[in-house]
Amino acid sequence: MPGLPRLKRTQSRGSAATPRLADPRVAELSANGLTWIHLDSPTGTEAAELATRFGWHPLDLEDVLSKRQRPKIDDYPDEYLFIVLHFPFYDKAVQRLNAAELDVFLGPDFLITLPNVELLPVTRLFARCEENDALRDELFAKGSGYLLYHVLDDLFDYCFPILDKIGHKLDRIEDDMFEGRSEEVVRDISNAKQEIISYRKIIKPERSTLRLLERRVQKFLPQDLELYFDDIVDAAERIWDLLDNYKEVVEALEATNESVITHKQNDVLRLLTIISVTLLPLTLISGIFGMNVRFPGFDTAWAFWVVAGTLVSTLVGLIGFFRWKRWI
Repeated sequence: MPGLPRLKRTQSRGSAATPRLADPRVAELSANGLTWIHLDSPTGTEAAELATRFGWHPLDLEDVLSKRQRPKIDDYPDEYLFIVLHFPFYDKAVQRLNAAELDVFLGPDFLITLPNVELLPVTRLFARCEENDALRDELFAKGSGYLLYHVLDDLFDYCFPILDKIGHKLDRIEDDMFEGRSEEVVRDISNAKQEIISYRKIIKPERSTLRLLERRVQKFLPQDLELYFDDIVDAAERIWDLLDNYKEVVEALEATNESVITHKQNDVLRLLTIISVTLLPLTLISGIFGMNVRFPGFDTAWAFWVVAGTLVSTLVGLIGFFRWKRWI
């Protein structure tokens, strides 16, 4: 996105002289002239206070409060970057994979992270920086871009265990399919396809955004650290490649499972057909000799044994013929 009009700030950007926000939900750390503010699911009042303090554009404030934003980067030259990224998380309410939105404001001396749901990697990194002074000094000493890199690196590292779970689920589906549970794994295949589709919807629009971020964030990084965000882009591409592989695997499993089910149905139909064809001549013979008419040997014992022998011979002959044709 082209650079937006420069804004006039009403207050200093997170400087030491700026008082911290009174809201206890707003977590804030400062070291080496850099401030990191983290807040999960900001309310309208909280977002407005931050907008006033850091001089956000009104459209950015609107985007923070919006529930449906695509991944993007707004560049305000000499001011800050506004970044919107999506990451997968398991929504327990609906029992499926959903997209969590992370809104980021990146300036020369501040980093503000505003996820719409709790993202554990960000929460844990903030807690580690809060508890470990050495780690905080290390991450904060190299600028806001370097700190953002570590935030995104932890988030993308968190994506791979989710992919591993999908891979294990596909392996289990393949095992169950050939253990006589082909009808039961239809639901498992459907759930796996839903997770892969949801994951692809999250990552696909983000790939171009990360490439743009790699170029725009350089002004907040020392020259010797400019290649760090290339690692983030590579991680997103690896995730996309794995999702492509999983998409092909689940489609192949679905086709194979349908073939297995069809084969079982054909076996049942073949068995029923053999039984029907076997009973047909036996029914015909018994029907003929069961008519209320006199035939040679009527009312004699030997006629009964002749009819019974004919039935048995016909049955044995048909079974032998089916075996010879390898139908049974």
